[in-house]
Amino acid sequence: MGFTGFPDEAFMFYEGLEADNSKSYWTRHRQVYEEAVKAPMAALGAALEAEFGRVHLFRPNRDVRFARDKSPYKTHQGAYIATGEAIGYYLQIDAAGLDVGAGLYAAQGGRLARYRQAVDEEISGVPLEKIVAEARAAGYVIDGDRLKTRPRGVPDEHPRLDLLRHRSLHAGRGFELAPWVHTPEVLDRVRAVWRDLVPLVEWLTVHLPTD
Repeated sequence: MGFTGFPDEAFMFYEGLEADNSKSYWTRHRQVYEEAVKAPMAALGAALEAEFGRVHLFRPNRDVRFARDKSPYKTHQGAYIATGEAIGYYLQIDAAGLDVGAGLYAAQGGRLARYRQAVDEEISGVPLEKIVAEARAAGYVIDGDRLKTRPRGVPDEHPRLDLLRHRSLHAGRGFELAPWVHTPEVLDRVRAVWRDLVPLVEWLTVHLPTD
């Protein structure tokens, strides 16, 4: 079946999970998750694949091996399209609504060094600066893990110092619950956000090729 929207039960499911993140709650409501969350998200992904690529759904279980928080389940359902290592398009639903974004979600070691080199060089850094400025002007939130100070060796007066502080860089927009989330309009909104963020994803994919 094609995507028709997310039913009320999807958001009610996550409200309940936030209050009772336990195996017993999950077991009692597993069918609700499968029918109201997973199935619509898979249908939404299928409707987007022709334009953006294969959509993958994240597993609902949390990896708690090294976490202080031992809650077994994620309180959201995420999906992503990878265009590179930790680069691509993302969306999720939770009790509050829908979040849609794209960008670089993690970089370290050699990849972080390549990112900073590309930002530092004017021929590649200036276009990224323009892409980020245009996304911000269009209402997108620019976010990511950032250093509180400047990276070692970078002068205080560097014209792209803010971008050089980033260890991840993504743009996105959140949508609160509204009647349209229960309709196919969700597809139009996700598609519009991802289209707006194609320049950011393409810049990152080109300048941070997979090792």
